[in-house]
Amino acid sequence: MRGSLVGTTVTLAAGALLTAAMTTASASPPTAPVPHRTVPVLVDCQFKKNVRPADFILACGDGNSRLNGLKWVKWDSRSAVAEGVNVVNDCKPYCAKGVFRSYHVTVRLDRPATWKKHPDVKRWTRMSVTYDDARPKGFTQTVVYPLWG
Repeated sequence: MRGSLVGTTVTLAAGALLTAAMTTASASPPTAPVPHRTVPVLVDCQFKKNVRPADFILACGDGNSRLNGLKWVKWDSRSAVAEGVNVVNDCKPYCAKGVFRSYHVTVRLDRPATWKKHPDVKRWTRMSVTYDDARPKGFTQTVVYPLWG
């Protein structure tokens, strides 16, 4: 009986080694990791991440300038472009009594950089707002905003 126990043990051990060798030999070669494509985010007034937001507040302190109805035609790792409306308070005679006026704009986001709050996330650092025709008094045709983050 002892000989049969030793024979069985040797057979099982040999089978396990053979199986391990065959499994390793038949396993597919390791593949290179797929690079993670990071698409930058737009950081809002509450420091929340946004991708292709429909609305965005430009004047965080008082809300007197915001982008509405944004329709994004591009959003990739280098830039983002949308069309929408910039709703701006004319603040006449002062902001509490002012009237919100709408202006059609093209918005461009660029200069992605690492977000200090989340080092694994890229964020847009600059926004350009270009007015199609009419624009608020005192505004240039294109206004460039550094973005917070």
